[in-house]
Amino acid sequence: MAMAQPTVPKLLIIGAGGHGRSVAEAATLQQHYRVLGFLDNGCEPGIKVLGWPVLGTVADLPLIANQAEAVIVAVGNNAVRERLVHQVLALGLPLATVVHPFSAVSPSATLAPGCAVMAGAVVGTEASLGLGSIVNAGAVVDHHAVVEDFGHLGVGAVMAGGTRLGRGAWLQAGCAVGYGVVIAAGHVAAPCTAFGQQ
Repeated sequence: MAMAQPTVPKLLIIGAGGHGRSVAEAATLQQHYRVLGFLDNGCEPGIKVLGWPVLGTVADLPLIANQAEAVIVAVGNNAVRERLVHQVLALGLPLATVVHPFSAVSPSATLAPGCAVMAGAVVGTEASLGLGSIVNAGAVVDHHAVVEDFGHLGVGAVMAGGTRLGRGAWLQAGCAVGYGVVIAAGHVAAPCTAFGQQ
């Protein structure tokens, strides 16, 4: 008698822009979810993006919710992502965490729901990623570093050991944070900025 195959949860992605499309590909490669489709205010409902349908706008979330078994908000803007995550949670929907299989995440790291860890990213020993945070392609969150809720590391940004990125703060592409430095909540760091480097 054949063994029943485990069911793969259907994933709804809010945001069909560049980050949302990257998250959809990562989720597919991760094989923990089956992408149901997107919600996006800037796309015509019914069109397909990378082969997945745009099911409606964000306002349609309560109507679409019963079709999904997990949701991820794949929007780069931290304030918008935070607002949408709270909408998802208010509906009682589980948040997905998507980790690209070509990233390196320590087994001792802690990832809160709704995180996205993209291709080539490194999350080190006992590092911590908060609710709805993003570690973009090639970014590094080294040992014991903390990304608070809705923090965002851009492409190639680096947090050295013991650093902290405040709630909703954004390290744009190429930023580097030296050992033990704390970045304030909501701070937006320009590309190639270095904090605490010798």
